[in-house]
Amino acid sequence: MGLFNKIFGGSTDESNASGIPWIPLENEDQLNIITEQSKLRTQVLFKHSTTCGISRMVLNMFTSNFDVPEGEMDMYFLDLHAYRNVSNKIAEVFQVVHQSPQLIIVKDGKVVFHTSHGAISDVDLKQYQ
Repeated sequence: MGLFNKIFGGSTDESNASGIPWIPLENEDQLNIITEQSKLRTQVLFKHSTTCGISRMVLNMFTSNFDVPEGEMDMYFLDLHAYRNVSNKIAEVFQVVHQSPQLIIVKDGKVVFHTSHGAISDVDLKQYQ
């Protein structure tokens, strides 16, 4: 079981397992903050399913390739199982169909890019700074 957990993850607090300065996305009111802050710097939302091996694998790849200097972007982490209502509100506010895993980039008050699944690993965040 140890190898399985290493590959697909076994932690319930997966956002703390990386060097990414994640901000927990836990309530709908934060979406207003994200929209306003996106006028100052890029906001990145990572929607993750804690029970999905593919989502865990994508999160691991994203984390290992992350190279944005701290303070350049705000990085939000959404645990879909704990905060599904927030995911639903993201779809409504930003007009992006729900997927998991999903990466959404917000700049100047609107979504400038979004993708899901394995394509997340190919995203060059620096081009959205």
